Amino acid sequence: MTLIFAVVALMAPAAVNWGWIQNPTEFLSNPIHDPPSWQHWFGTNRLGYDVFARTLVASRVAWQVVILATALSMVVGVPLGMLSGYLGGRMDRVLLFLMDAIYTLPGLLLSITLAFVVGKGVLNAAIALSISYVPQYYRVVRNHTVSVKTELFIEAARALGADPPTVLSRYLFLNVIQSVPVLFTLNAADAILVLGGLGFLGLGLPEEVPEWGHDLRQALEALPTGIWWTALFPGGTMTLMVVGLSFLGEGLNQFVNPKLRQGS
Repeated sequence: MTLIFAVVALMAPAAVNWGWIQNPTEFLSNPIHDPPSWQHWFGTNRLGYDVFARTLVASRVAWQVVILATALSMVVGVPLGMLSGYLGGRMDRVLLFLMDAIYTLPGLLLSITLAFVVGKGVLNAAIALSISYVPQYYRVVRNHTVSVKTELFIEAARALGADPPTVLSRYLFLNVIQSVPVLFTLNAADAILVLGGLGFLGLGLPEEVPEWGHDLRQALEALPTGIWWTALFPGGTMTLMVVGLSFLGEGLNQFVNPKLRQGS
């Protein structure tokens, strides 16, 4: 399922350029709130946009923001976790306090606050989302580093004269990142929901950019009049993508931790 959404996201701009689907930002001449038909598979919304085109192109926008957000949080959280766990001392205590303080804040509330500060845009939305995920990478990697740094092969490397950068990059890194891909997929699923929440509130991305949260906000006004398709297709697609990423994360978790399969 996740692979299907990835392929759709890659192909969506080409499909628009080749005329396979409508331009998601182009007003249609007459159809407004037209139900699904052969001409408009998912119908049209109250602004005259083709819902099918917007739903497909929004998947690409979601992938862009989510991958950027999780990558930024990983790039910051993983090195900090390794340094904190390996060096310990005052640096470890300060970082633990800072990360715990961020971790206690609700992710959506923190993202909303940051979205007000950094403004709208793909990169800005990714930054707003990424801050709340940094402590998760930090805590996981730090705890692994604390347990691995006392292993005999680490002690042997230090005894042979390996400096801290060498120990961290050659001996610790590959041994402490097993859980990072699992965390990446789970954070990606959560980031899609948070991005949708920001869009629903009118934050995160500019209004003209196709995004599921924006479309759901527009659909909310039409639902009482029986216009169901403008909410069903964007909301259903977002739900399927979140479910697919969650299953992928669970599968990776069982692959990385074989004891989970044995326990089941």
